[in-house]
This record gives sequence, structure tokens and C-alpha cells, in this order.
Amino acid sequence: MRPSGRNLDELRPISIETGVTAHAEGSCLIKCGNTHVLCTASLEERVPPFLKNTGLGWVTAEYGMLPRATHTRMRREAAAGKQSGRTQEIQRLIGRSLRAGIDRVALGERQITVDCDVIQADGGTRCASITGGWVALRLAVNKLMAAGDVLSDPITDHVAAISCGVYAGQPVLDLDYPEDSEAGTDANFVMTGSAQMIEVQASAEGATFSRDQFAELLSLAEKGVSELVAAQAKAIA
Repeated sequence: MRPSGRNLDELRPISIETGVTAHAEGSCLIKCGNTHVLCTASLEERVPPFLKNTGLGWVTAEYGMLPRATHTRMRREAAAGKQSGRTQEIQRLIGRSLRAGIDRVALGERQITVDCDVIQADGGTRCASITGGWVALRLAVNKLMAAGDVLSDPITDHVAAISCGVYAGQPVLDLDYPEDSEAGTDANFVMTGSAQMIEVQASAEGATFSRDQFAELLSLAEKGVSELVAAQAKAIA
């Protein structure tokens, strides 16, 4: 039995509320169980210097956790004067993932920055950030299209992410913190709406895993991502 009482292939309750901030071109609050992330997408009519005069657009991301997102207060990284390696790794993952669902030629020479701020953490914050970040990105692109600033839709597919792992010897979907902290294997899958893989992060956390177990995790991830994509589609409808 999982600590939450969920079935092995059951997601935590998912909700995505859009339009939660007044100023961002796209925004949403995604809740995956007790993990809550505020995602905003900001449009700028410029690109980084290495893309200037190329005609290519850019999507990037920033990620952070509020001090009391976890059980004990964390010091703000701004107060420490630098980002942790974990934060840098996660925001690069979010940026890579979202760019995989964008036609940068169709986007044109402009940048969209997706900010993902974790309000409350209970495992799977990077996956929730990617899933919610795509919704914020979609809403920002919708504004570009409504204004006639792009000729065709730059978004080529949904992008969503889910965690899986081997907990108490069983492959399970969508780890919460009690499972994540005890899992023998921990994996994150980033996929498109058409079930194409963008990135897979999988590691043994005290116990190795077999090829068959990895295949089971992949099957769980495909199921989970399809349900997340359905939630995204409902949110932006």
C-alpha cells in the first residue's frame, strides 16, 4: 500500500487554474496533490545576443522555491548571493523541455521566459513546473497569435512531465515526498502529447533496477503524461 492510499498507476489529484496573475502574458497555478507551483510566461521582443539577427526565437525558464515551500524554512537563494546547483539544473531542464515543443522559426526573433515558483513542495516540483510551464507558455503564445504577431502557431505539441519510481519493490506513478525519500529507484520522464520522449532522468537510489522494471516505469509514465496532457487541454480550452 502506498502512503497516500493511491493505486500503483494513479496520479495525485491534478488541477490547473489559469489567469492567476494580472500582468504576465500567460499564467497558471498547477496543483499536483500537495505540490503547488505558480507558472508565468513573459514575452519580450528581443533574444539573447547569440541569437540576434538569426530569425530564431528562444524559450527559457527560471525556477525557485519559496522559503516555506518545505517542512522547514529555507534561506532565499538571493540572500545567499547565488543559485544552488539543484536550482540551475532544474531550470535548465524546464527550458530544454519547453523548447522541444516550440518551432523557433515560427516564434520569430522574440523570447518567452517561463518562471516557475514553488509555493508548496511535496515531491515532483520539476515535473509540475514543466507541465504548468507549458500551459503558461501556451497562453502567452495565444496572445501573440490573437495580435497577429506570428503567422503560424509556434507550439508543435504538448509537453508534460511525470515522476515514477520503485517504491517498496513496486513500480509506482507520481511519487510524493514520502515515496520519493524512500524510493529504491527514482525517474523523471518528459514527453510530448504524442508520446515522444524529450528527456529521461533515472537513477538507483540505494537499489539497482532491471530493464524490465525500467520498461514498467516507462509504461506508467506514458499513462501519467497522457492524463496530464488531458488536464492541460482542459485548462486552456
